[in-house]
Amino acid sequence: MFTERTLNGELSAVREANAPNAVVLNCGTDFETLAPATAEDLLLLTDSVDPLSLDPSWVPENAPDQLHRYAGGDFTIGLPGDGGVAWTTQTDPACVLVKPRLESSPDSFVDFLVAEALVQTSLDEPEAFPEFFGERYADLAAVTDDRVGPSGTYQLAVALYEAYLGLQTRPVFEAWSEDYPDLLDAWADAGERLEPRLSDLSTEVARGQTDFAAAAELACSAVKHGLDLPAPFAALDTAAYRDHGAEYACKWAEKTLQQLD
Repeated sequence: MFTERTLNGELSAVREANAPNAVVLNCGTDFETLAPATAEDLLLLTDSVDPLSLDPSWVPENAPDQLHRYAGGDFTIGLPGDGGVAWTTQTDPACVLVKPRLESSPDSFVDFLVAEALVQTSLDEPEAFPEFFGERYADLAAVTDDRVGPSGTYQLAVALYEAYLGLQTRPVFEAWSEDYPDLLDAWADAGERLEPRLSDLSTEVARGQTDFAAAAELACSAVKHGLDLPAPFAALDTAAYRDHGAEYACKWAEKTLQQLD
């Protein structure tokens, strides 16, 4: 199920600089939840496995099933919407997992995603949004479910946490120019692909052409690239969000949706 991925050149150096003990693994199948026997395979490549346990009361009853599973007893690494590279600190040392869905992606893009995950493991932040929001997820759902539905709230929460992490990883990426030029180019290229989609985003949301949660997903993805965000998403690319986290995210969502009504 898992085989250690060979890292060379810049990617190896990024691991050494940010997460020298992290293990990068190729996965035999795409997954989020791991069966107990499969999870035991990680013990062959790590020192210990300690599955996360969350308070189920953090998750509203009508939340998507995958969120209930994540907060329950299942050993889950990554959530739907997290993409083809996941990372976890439920193992010691931390693991970065590359899923087969990325097999057709350009090598430079995959290298950037792995480098990003390595940087994220070094931040001492939760590996997914349920821990980030905690009991405040119910507060977020209370102000968003009526507008975007429980699935939209889930999508919005994923996006908001990505923006929060992006505020912390972006300075690291920006410092890559001298030591990791190829990874810097991959980071810049990914941002350039997003940029044309941002210019009309506010208008599309106002006209109902783009769902609010989907628009937030796009805008929040742009935070780590330092792109100019349209209102109301520009308020997420701020020191205030970096400093106040989930509380700020909930207040932003409430205020923004009130303005859109």
